[in-house]
Amino acid sequence: MSSPDITGILETSKELDRLRKELEEILQEINKLHKKLQSAPEVVEKPTDSSLSRLRTLYFQAKEVSDAEVNVSNHLLAQLDALLPSAPTPGQQRRRIDNTEQKKKRMKTDSDISRPSPSIRNQLEIAASMKGEQVAARVTLDDADKDEWFVVKVIHFDREAREFEVLDEEPGDDEEGGGQRKYKLPMSHIIPFPKRNDTSSVPDFPNGKQVLAVYPGTTALYKATVVNPHRKRKTDEIDSSPESPEIIKMREFLEFYDDLSRKTNRLDSTTEKTSKGYLVLKTKGNNETFIYLLEFDDDEEDGSLPRRVVPFHKVVALPEGHRQ
Repeated sequence: MSSPDITGILETSKELDRLRKELEEILQEINKLHKKLQSAPEVVEKPTDSSLSRLRTLYFQAKEVSDAEVNVSNHLLAQLDALLPSAPTPGQQRRRIDNTEQKKKRMKTDSDISRPSPSIRNQLEIAASMKGEQVAARVTLDDADKDEWFVVKVIHFDREAREFEVLDEEPGDDEEGGGQRKYKLPMSHIIPFPKRNDTSSVPDFPNGKQVLAVYPGTTALYKATVVNPHRKRKTDEIDSSPESPEIIKMREFLEFYDDLSRKTNRLDSTTEKTSKGYLVLKTKGNNETFIYLLEFDDDEEDGSLPRRVVPFHKVVALPEGHRQ
């Protein structure tokens, strides 16, 4: 509050006090005349008496001073309103209460909308539990000409943003910098792989089904088609021809499975077709490994598509609308 504002309010207050005192004096004169006329009403009949004329003049003065007092009072209120927050009128107060109630209802409604359903909560729990796991991730934007999928490691999942932070541990040679790269991706860009040690999670992709799979020897995923041999054959029955598809199949399998190669080199093995889309590689030690024979798009060699061996936990369903 500035000094000029205070001075103005004080001056207006003094003027208001002066008018009130003047009005009180006029009212006192009016009251005296009223008493005189009540006690001796006959005096007005005398030609020399001016009581009624005087009374009329006092009433005019009282009215003028009263009007001036109202104007000064309004001016003082305006000065005070300019310095102090005005109190809300009853209508304003009611609207404020109504707006507050509406805001509370809106906040409650928004809270209900933002509260995830049981199925969404289950998806969020699964996503949060994937920390440290390898997953398939689409690292390109929605408006990109083609989709690029890589094997990445989940570092963190943000429940509020519903966003994954992932690490590409083995970027390609054409990647800038050549080092590990991090991405922040929405849930729709992530596909978990089947559990490697859980054979019950082996997906059943029938013969001819298009899938997304890790190309052998890389960490990139491409579209491929499930293909299976027409009959099962044991390792010792495999044709020894250098161009034999079975020889290529087993060599690719051994290269992909470093941890099983030593066992397979020493033990007889059988690759047999099942009623499902995948194959089962069995060793003499009764160990089983589930694999898929796949033909990758744009993987033509010598006029044909070679069959590539891919373990089941590196094969996922082909996303709808995939562009390659």
